[in-house]
Amino acid sequence: MPLVTSTQMLLDAQRGGYAVGAFNIENMEMAMAVIAAAEELRSPVILQTTPSTVRYASLELYFAIAAAWAEKSSVPVALHLDHGSSFAICAQAVRAGYTSIMIDGSKLSLEENIALTKSVVDMCDCVNIPVEGELGQVGGKEDDTESEGGGYTIPSEAVRFEKETGVSSLAVGIGTAHGHYAETPVLNAKLISELKSLLAVPMVMHGASGLTDDVVEDCIRRGICKVNYATELRVAYSDGIKETLAENPGVFDPKAYGKAGIAKVKNVALSRIKICGSAGKA
Repeated sequence: MPLVTSTQMLLDAQRGGYAVGAFNIENMEMAMAVIAAAEELRSPVILQTTPSTVRYASLELYFAIAAAWAEKSSVPVALHLDHGSSFAICAQAVRAGYTSIMIDGSKLSLEENIALTKSVVDMCDCVNIPVEGELGQVGGKEDDTESEGGGYTIPSEAVRFEKETGVSSLAVGIGTAHGHYAETPVLNAKLISELKSLLAVPMVMHGASGLTDDVVEDCIRRGICKVNYATELRVAYSDGIKETLAENPGVFDPKAYGKAGIAKVKNVALSRIKICGSAGKA
């Protein structure tokens, strides 16, 4: 089916008490793997690219890859700009065909974040594209996104942010971090429950790669409706290539190690979709 927006799938997840997995892709093979996993488990799914990733190729190329494979799929697939860093790149993604947008103004003051986010929401409303905002920084580093620490979302600010921006979903700071965890993170899971009681929009958790299954499942039970995965997909794809070349150093056909990467990423996506509880929800 054609690419869809993330609006309905997240609202369904919010009502159903599960989450939709959002998977960062870097190439055609990773997109193929994630969609194959979603097909097998009959799950809605979100493909994502960061500004750094689209600079590697282009928004138009990643849209073409996602759109082509979504068209072959019988489950809902959305294409999301992850951590949009400016109004300009959000507008470019909309023009390229992306069906979901994130504007990340979490490093700004509250007033500046609200103003930037609202400007993107107003632009996207014209074409019925949902917008994810972020309030409370997620720590760690992912591509261009870097923060020294995970700043918790302040509930009163979240209420104001939702009201004044009109966002469709909100990434919240609960102590997670992008990239690999050097040590076990201390999450404020109770904050999710508090925010759920105050907010109408679905909540998003960034930095899920490396968290234990039971921690992610608890966050979902408390109200998280979208869970982002990036680092572990990159690791899986790279491991598939490394293992293939180690076993047969003479391999020169990219399809050989590409297939190994696909298999590794698909296995990760299958596991994460099950943890999100979205299997059978397509």
